[in-house]
Amino acid sequence: AVCGRVCPQEKQCESRCIYNKMKKPPVAIGYLERFAADFERENIKANNIELRPSAVEKNGMNIAVVGSGPAGLSFAGDMIKKGYNVTVYEALHEIGGVLKYGIPEFRLPNVVVEAEIDGLRAEGVNFVKDCVIGKTISYDQLHQLGYDGIFVASGAGLPRFMGIPGENFIGIMSANEYLTRINLMGAGRPGEDTPVLKGNRVAVIGGGNTAMDSVRTALRQGSKTAMIVYRRSLEEMPARVEEVHHAQEEGVEFMTLCNPIEYLADEKGRVRAMKVQRMELGEPDASGRRSPVPIEGAIEEIEVDLVIVSVGVSPNPLIPNAIPELEISRRGTIVVNEESMRSSIYDIYAGGDIVRGGATVILAMGDGRRAAAAMDKELMKQEK
Repeated sequence: AVCGRVCPQEKQCESRCIYNKMKKPPVAIGYLERFAADFERENIKANNIELRPSAVEKNGMNIAVVGSGPAGLSFAGDMIKKGYNVTVYEALHEIGGVLKYGIPEFRLPNVVVEAEIDGLRAEGVNFVKDCVIGKTISYDQLHQLGYDGIFVASGAGLPRFMGIPGENFIGIMSANEYLTRINLMGAGRPGEDTPVLKGNRVAVIGGGNTAMDSVRTALRQGSKTAMIVYRRSLEEMPARVEEVHHAQEEGVEFMTLCNPIEYLADEKGRVRAMKVQRMELGEPDASGRRSPVPIEGAIEEIEVDLVIVSVGVSPNPLIPNAIPELEISRRGTIVVNEESMRSSIYDIYAGGDIVRGGATVILAMGDGRRAAAAMDKELMKQEK
């Protein structure tokens, strides 16, 4: 049900459907998957079916998981079924990682995520919240606690900014902050302790799924005008086709072939406008997409009072900084063997955005399952 709601089926599973070769719409794999999972969940609820722990005999080995996002949860689910004692450590106060703080309820209801987590609890997975591995508990202390293997799934929660003038004005924030405060901390509700700024004219910079989540959230927070500002064309947006369509239906304005170059503030230091450079498409870049090129002199000023920057994320640096021996790429990701997901340290495996630097839920879950199979194989070999 999770994958069927948030993953780009048109680029992943449905793109491989044989119907595409027949010039017909592909089988709606995502919707079928969502229906099956939702039907099972509702059946369990309606019939008061008790979730029971796995009957697999325990092997006595202990596994630590760092992060409770999609990679961590899928890894934990596979390892508990293989007979390991599994403990998942989450830095925040709720389990679910990006499934909870990054994806709004209108796209992925918390009840769906909680059902998956409840299933893992019933299987025997132990969850520890408010615990920052690398700070609260060190790598050496994990060994002292008796863990035989560690899976790092700490994600890519470090936001990127564009580095343009005025980006530090009040009313300019990252999509990470905006969505986390609203989804996880109730910042959009009146009377909460951590209110988030609201705006009448909101600009979201970027064209990915997180940008769509942010702009649709802004509409639900009461903005009169919510716009996507993207430097390429609509056809080249990396967001799911479905998400773009929903945003258009809800009244989001799309300013394509536009790139912010400066923000302007009022006398109180709050953003009041942005200068936008009009672009045109030039030659394809390394990714195959045509590179946006500035149109000389085509600069205009757009009135805004809230800007949400969604131009990408970087890997969470906490684990790499806490374990100097860990091999890290130039992008700050943990270097792993692509088949086993094993890192340069013998007992540390990793997956999800901490390895990929920002990808989809289904790819993160696949990493978790691949790492579980490889770690189990290695630990069983050591036992013999």
